[in-house]
Parts: sequence; C-alpha cells; structure tokens
Amino acid sequence: MTLKITLLTHFKEIPKKSNTGRLVLEVLGEAAEQIRWDRLNPPAELLEEIASGSVALVYPGAADEDEVDLSGIKQFVVIDSTWHEARKIHQRSPYLQQVRRVSLKPAGKSRYNLRKNQKESGLCTAECVIELLRATGYAAKADQLEECFLANMRPETAVRRRQQLSETGLPL
Repeated sequence: MTLKITLLTHFKEIPKKSNTGRLVLEVLGEAAEQIRWDRLNPPAELLEEIASGSVALVYPGAADEDEVDLSGIKQFVVIDSTWHEARKIHQRSPYLQQVRRVSLKPAGKSRYNLRKNQKESGLCTAECVIELLRATGYAAKADQLEECFLANMRPETAVRRRQQLSETGLPL
C-alpha cells in the first residue's frame, strides 16, 4: 500500500476505548501512523512531508466542496479527536492551515455509537479512513477496516436501551 494515513491525535484521545484511531493503526499497520499533537512542538517529519506538497488534511470546509480531487495525494492527515478538540487543533496549528484540505462526502450517516453528542454530519476517525480508502482505490482494506469498526460498535439494541434509560432520567 503506497498511501499513508497520519493520525494527528490529541493526547486525551489515545487511552480512550472509544477511540477508533486504534482500529486504523491495527488494520493498516505500517501504512498508518499516529502522531501525538503538540501545540508548541509541531512534528518535524510531518512538516517536511507537508512541504513536499503531496499531503492533504481531511477536514470539513475544503475550498471547493463540489469537487474532491484526490490526485497527487500520497498522505492524508486525519485529526483524531473529538470534534470540539479537532477544531482547536486546527485553529492552533498554523501548519495545518497551509495544507490542502479535502472534505469527504460519505454515502450515509455515521454508525459510530460509542459516545454521546456526536455531530450528525460527522464521521469518526475510522469512518473517515474507510471513506478515504474507498476513494483512493483500496476497497479491500476499506472493507477490512469497516468490518473491524462495526465489530467494535455497540449492538443497536444496546444503544436504543441506553437512550430509553437516559430519557427516564435514571442513572445509567
């Protein structure tokens, strides 16, 4: 696999069981890397890769959302964090604001159900990578990651039961 996925991960995200970035690392092996985001010390190797021009940041609001051109991209950076933290990471990292941005157009809604208060239009890290893999011709790897991802989600009946309990106001 010649494509590289870089997960720029907030330190709070790394130990969470609900983090799907770990699934990306597990399935993609050497084709994926995790870099712990540090506001004061940007990763030197990533800065060099960005300077080469073949890196894109997966982030909502690309310049031209009608056309997603992935040609010439050898590496994708995915901010691996909560949506709230991802916005902060983007705003506090000038080097990320210089990178070509691509937005994904997923075929359906997110199936991520391990946390409350998810953005309805947002995808989790693993779902972003699944979409990237499909869009760049790595369907078999996308299927493998999707299978692993779905195996780690709560069964839908458990999600509905949890929602019903939370609506009653009783402690979970």
